[in-house]
Amino acid sequence: MLPWFFLRLNIFNVSALINGTVLGTLLFGAYGFQTVGLKYTSASNTAFLTGLNVVFVPVFDALFFRAPIGRSIKWGVFFALAGLFLLCGNGGLSFNSGDLLGAICGACVALHVIFTGRFARKAGSDIYLLTTVQLATVGLWSLACAGRNAPKAFVWYPELFWTLVICVVIATVFAFLVQTSMQRYISPSHTALIFCTEPVFGAAYAYFAAGERLGSYGYLGAVLILVGMIVSELLPDETPSVPELAAVPDA
Repeated sequence: MLPWFFLRLNIFNVSALINGTVLGTLLFGAYGFQTVGLKYTSASNTAFLTGLNVVFVPVFDALFFRAPIGRSIKWGVFFALAGLFLLCGNGGLSFNSGDLLGAICGACVALHVIFTGRFARKAGSDIYLLTTVQLATVGLWSLACAGRNAPKAFVWYPELFWTLVICVVIATVFAFLVQTSMQRYISPSHTALIFCTEPVFGAAYAYFAAGERLGSYGYLGAVLILVGMIVSELLPDETPSVPELAAVPDA
């Protein structure tokens, strides 16, 4: 995305540079705390605690920006949280000290979602530049941390080329570009509920690609997550909502 960066960079994009750096730092924090946390706790605990962003987002948005929490969001979060517990923990989780890092990861994800929506809706916001800067920031933070502990010899495995292409182009650049663009139209709380479907899609892919099967708790959890997302969209809100800013067309 660097060509987009140089083509669209001008004196009026200073705010995009600052906002992108903030988003990139939050995103790096989420990745970092999640990765380190996996050394001290289970993958299921980490997945569940990362998914807690579905709770953190409406709470943080209400605390910091006085955003109302409507009935549809409350019920959506309830079903999604129950589903995450069943899908990621198979009906039971045991916690330890390493789980604090997983919870911090979830908080970083929540703040990233909230600020992405607010920055993307700003007048004159450049979605491409904002995405480029935040991903570049993640890369620079990662390079700085990796340089301290990286081995002296770098070994390249050619068979990883297409894996890297998929992870970089589709799972990273395309995914965050779409997220940043679409958060101009939907609230952070709805975004967090949509993110809760990630383990559902992961389980579906594992089923078809690797033949993995969910247990009864896993299937019930997946259904509850989907119910939570549907409820958040269909249940009428009694709480008056703050009018959202109109989406700003790309420059």
